[in-house]
Amino acid sequence: MPLLPLRATPAARPRVRSLPRFLPRLLAVLAVVLGTALAAPAPQAHAAVTLSRVSDFGSNPGALTMYVYRPATLPAHPAVVVALHGCTQNAQLYADNSGLPRLADENGFLLVFAETGTANNVSKCFNWFQSGDNRRGQGEALSVRQMAGHAVTAYGADPGRVHVTGLSAGGAMTAVMLATYPDVFSAGAVVAGLPYDCTKDSSPYLCMNPGVDRSPAEWARRVRDAYPSYTGPWPRAAIWYGDQDTTVVPRNATELRDQWTALHGLSQTPTRTTVIGPDATRQDQYLAADGTVAVEVDRVPGIGHGTPVDPGTGAEQCGGTGAPYFLDSICSSRWIARFFGLDTTGPGDPGPGDPDPGDPGSAACWTASNYAHVQAGRATTSGGYTYAVGSGQNMGLYNTFVTHTLKESPTGHFTLADSGCP
Repeated sequence: MPLLPLRATPAARPRVRSLPRFLPRLLAVLAVVLGTALAAPAPQAHAAVTLSRVSDFGSNPGALTMYVYRPATLPAHPAVVVALHGCTQNAQLYADNSGLPRLADENGFLLVFAETGTANNVSKCFNWFQSGDNRRGQGEALSVRQMAGHAVTAYGADPGRVHVTGLSAGGAMTAVMLATYPDVFSAGAVVAGLPYDCTKDSSPYLCMNPGVDRSPAEWARRVRDAYPSYTGPWPRAAIWYGDQDTTVVPRNATELRDQWTALHGLSQTPTRTTVIGPDATRQDQYLAADGTVAVEVDRVPGIGHGTPVDPGTGAEQCGGTGAPYFLDSICSSRWIARFFGLDTTGPGDPGPGDPDPGDPGSAACWTASNYAHVQAGRATTSGGYTYAVGSGQNMGLYNTFVTHTLKESPTGHFTLADSGCP
């Protein structure tokens, strides 16, 4: 999946006028990046999701197209999730395969799909690398911000719960939106993307592979420079990638982590590490002082470049593999919605009538196998053994046969309570 510029916009970008003499070399590199992906048109999944096009959402300097998915049941002042497709894709393809509409139906939030096309980039990539599009107040970044603003005003959405996510070039553009509009987006999820402003002093190809190493402080400075007068809280950031990705190599996830943990004033050592999903995705979380997850890194084993999905109708499943770059592994959209605070039905969450683990006056109790405790984030695993999060108590072997009861009090601190709970 290419992430690079072959922009066909007129005059605004002088370097585009000199592009033809470099065109053969760029196309040759693109062919290497894409492999066989350009050999034939990408298969399209059946368009099962109904999107509504919005034609007037602002001045739209980036010449993007806006689509909205509105669940049949939408509460007053819903949250908004802006979704940005990857290269060679479009809004419909992303809606049909990402699993996001199912999550919107289940949890009652509004979905906005931004779409770019060949008039902007021959591979239909968002132009995350161009200064005319990755700066506050101009180009594609401003168009996406206008879509978010329109969703708030037109649908009565909650301006304090506007989120953004995207794949590949859309993932890199997600980082752009978090950096340039921290006053608009409260959280974002970058899937197979790159740190903001990597191309300030490096080529896009070098940023993608082998990646560029900068100090956490330098990465953080580049975000601060995107909106120098901003003094508010920084958005929360989730980072997803496949550990076999050779297009946007895993090093970029580490650099993204460095960028966003430094912005939040956090160590680059995770507060807690758990294993989630059917494929044992490793989840590192970096907690702020108030206990919220400020930064999260999810390393999906055994997959390359694409959106992790888990087709099916199960409670933890979502998405489809009917198009390239949707990879059967874990339902990343569900975990992303959970990170945004929009999906509250995850493993280990209290059900009706259960104690509220956020209530300091009560203790929540969980009885499950060691495997399930780790999956739910109540325990971690190391060297084949399981340890309770918070207390660090050894719970025995990491498997589905050893069962323990854990008491959670205060929130996020678990102790063994096999003899009785609370």
